[in-house]
Amino acid sequence: MDRLYFDIAHLLAGGLVLTSFMLLYQDRLYALLNTYALQALVLALAVGWQAHIQHAAHLYITAAIAVIFKALVIPFALHRMVAQLGVHREVESVVSLVPTMLAGIALVALSMVVMLRVTEGADPLAREDLAFALSVILLGLLMMVTRSNAVSQVVGFMSLENGLILAAAAAKGMPLVVEISVAFSVLIALIVIGIFLFRIRERFDTVDLQALDDFRGERR
Repeated sequence: MDRLYFDIAHLLAGGLVLTSFMLLYQDRLYALLNTYALQALVLALAVGWQAHIQHAAHLYITAAIAVIFKALVIPFALHRMVAQLGVHREVESVVSLVPTMLAGIALVALSMVVMLRVTEGADPLAREDLAFALSVILLGLLMMVTRSNAVSQVVGFMSLENGLILAAAAAKGMPLVVEISVAFSVLIALIVIGIFLFRIRERFDTVDLQALDDFRGERR
């Protein structure tokens, strides 16, 4: 049974990495938002399974927060923003798909090598889940770097935050008050981001951040 627990935990954590690659692959905004909702659902399952393994009841609340806010509320809000902004439905990329995916594979390999060496001697389940979590964080950063559309960069940031939650759950959880404050912080950040996007759209008639660079007289 312990082996079964181990395998299911790693299946769910690996699924989170897979959905990160799916985010990198998407070239349509609505598909990107739907994939993020899927990633949030996988995160909720992974955290819920960690709650079961660790007998940590507060992690069930974290899983519930992930389902309600990350899988439902935030994707719905971003869908509404995209529709109201009337932005292009395509995801603008700074780097083409193939180099981006190759860079993502390299980052996952780097995460595995570094984290497994750093955490040598720790609990095997926590070690490998932390390696997966670092992969999700780095893939989220990669998405923020390789996308010029503000909405897709927001999704990359929230994907990065999903990796942090997985890491916290794998490392025997975090206090419930921290989890709740993180959830509200994400909601506040979403409101601020929404205002930011509307202001960019109003000023430049686009949400491509290249417009801001051009306005400052800079070039990528």
